[in-house]
Amino acid sequence: MRLPKPFYRLPRRFDVERLRAEVAALPADCWAPHPNDIPGNSSVRLISADGGENDRVDGEMCATRHLASTPYIRQVLASFAVVWSRTRLLRLAPGARVPLHADINYHWFYRVRLHLPVITRPEVRFTCGDTSVHMAAGESWVFDNWRLHEVINPTPDERIHLVADTAGSAAFWQLVGAGDDSTAPVTRLAYQPGSEPQLLTERNVLRPVMNPAEVDLLIGNMRGELMAEAHSAAAAAQLSLYHNLLDAFVRDWRRFYSQHGEEPSGWPDFARLRDSLRVASRRLAGGLVLETNRVAAHNVLEGRVLRVVLPGVPEEDSSGNSPVRVAGFNTPSPVGGGTANAATRAHSRTATPAATPAATPAAASAAAGTVEPPSRPIFIIAAPRSGSTLLFETLGASRNLHTLGGEAHWLIEDLEELRPGAPGVDSNRLTASHVTPQRAARILRALALNVRDASNTVVPFSRDLRLLEKTPKNALRVPFLDQLFPDCSFVFLWREPRESIASIVQAWRSGKWKTYNGLQGFAGPWSLLLPPGWQELNGRPLEEIAAFQWDSANRIVLDDLVALKHRRWTTLRYADFIADPRAHVTRLCTWLGIDMDAALTQRLSQPLPQSRFTLTPPRADKWREDEPQINRVLPLIESTWRRLQEQA
Repeated sequence: MRLPKPFYRLPRRFDVERLRAEVAALPADCWAPHPNDIPGNSSVRLISADGGENDRVDGEMCATRHLASTPYIRQVLASFAVVWSRTRLLRLAPGARVPLHADINYHWFYRVRLHLPVITRPEVRFTCGDTSVHMAAGESWVFDNWRLHEVINPTPDERIHLVADTAGSAAFWQLVGAGDDSTAPVTRLAYQPGSEPQLLTERNVLRPVMNPAEVDLLIGNMRGELMAEAHSAAAAAQLSLYHNLLDAFVRDWRRFYSQHGEEPSGWPDFARLRDSLRVASRRLAGGLVLETNRVAAHNVLEGRVLRVVLPGVPEEDSSGNSPVRVAGFNTPSPVGGGTANAATRAHSRTATPAATPAATPAAASAAAGTVEPPSRPIFIIAAPRSGSTLLFETLGASRNLHTLGGEAHWLIEDLEELRPGAPGVDSNRLTASHVTPQRAARILRALALNVRDASNTVVPFSRDLRLLEKTPKNALRVPFLDQLFPDCSFVFLWREPRESIASIVQAWRSGKWKTYNGLQGFAGPWSLLLPPGWQELNGRPLEEIAAFQWDSANRIVLDDLVALKHRRWTTLRYADFIADPRAHVTRLCTWLGIDMDAALTQRLSQPLPQSRFTLTPPRADKWREDEPQINRVLPLIESTWRRLQEQA
């Protein structure tokens, strides 16, 4: 919640020794790792969705078994007479830190986080905006988590805070205001044996369609501090266009709401409006930020509005660039709620809780975290602009296969610790070492709630369904996928470099495939996949960047595949696929062990249509539009091209 100043110390104090005794009595196994595996961060859940071992912020909040064993903590919480959302004990190991970030999602628009230090030392510093404080044991604090903030524990001892989220009350905010009054009396709460005061908890279930008044509030608040990072006439014009875009969305949302209310018959209209705003915002919002914390405007729009405005309807990704998700899957976000990391603020995003999906066995299994990986999933891997979308759309016509609806960038990058800029991740390259049980469980839960059939309808998950997936970034993640799905198959599609590199150059020029803004060490936005070593390309000609992307993707794929048993992978040359799609799809189906059903046969009975990500109509000689530049970089990729030809 945005506050007038970074910190407020409330005139309330608590029995530190009693708090420490209750914390010390908790069993060691009740401490859960941070939901995003941030090193040195762990927690005990005290109030959670349904009282379970989760970090969600949606649903009915209930006391956990851990809170039941801590009577003084219950008394402390009840003493504020507010309704509590997620509440935990947060522990920082010696030398650990909470990375610099801002909390930007819908949950945080209405709520503030209360901190009650239990175990700490004076050297522990909490920084918010340009202010740094030490929160002493037994005190109570709130802070403006909309601003960039971080915590550092440089000591040899652990730090533990009782941390609780709430929207507060009139009396609560009067108490917060009293913290500025040095003459205000300080209330001390002693432990009262046998006392069981009433503890109020949230029941937060989103409406199927957000009321237009709330849409207006959320977007209007955001527009109040929109700004362009650059100071130019062009940037001012861009900012004006973005304001117009948001204003039009608010007006049209109200129009549809007046027509349909929350009736399901109107949901397609709302979904088209939401998805159109997403696409337009991605294209227009580059370089636009929020004044207070400098978080990218589109990230705030995603977290605050787009992911919660229509929680029951699957989201469509029409650009292939950014994660989308089906409402109902909640990815716990770092440090509670959606955040934007300072180092990667322009492209970071996290999932926002939404309404619970229909109660199917698959959904129940996913919510419980018990999803088994699908049997023998199929991954099409290829460098960008190599024709993988056309192959995916062709195979995806089969009723024997299921997909995630398109390029599933969100499946992995909804986990902030797997995005470029996270510790140990400086590109899209991921290996087996990046797979942990917690990350695997979260990815599988997301997958299970987003599986679609050939008509693009979300269906109940079954382990026996055959999943087909295609995301160009996965060319850099073969070991990661192999560790996550040990029986998966890889179809490696490659395209002649002159055609592919030329198409990559055109994609960059178009501005339609921007994947990362604000990369430190690279001027301007980045398009398409991000290979290791991208930092060396700052200021290089566009054709060199495109050649580097083509070469890195194909070279790394070849290196990774040879480490697998050959029966796990096969190759396909794009030119061969285009020349005789029926013959090569038949071969692939035989190799994959699936039938050429009627739907796939029908698809192949006529010329293949253009893929949905085609920029301009294909021509065999289209690459000659940039022939001098392309020929100049061919020596840079000659070794990889030769290796590919040997695979043909």
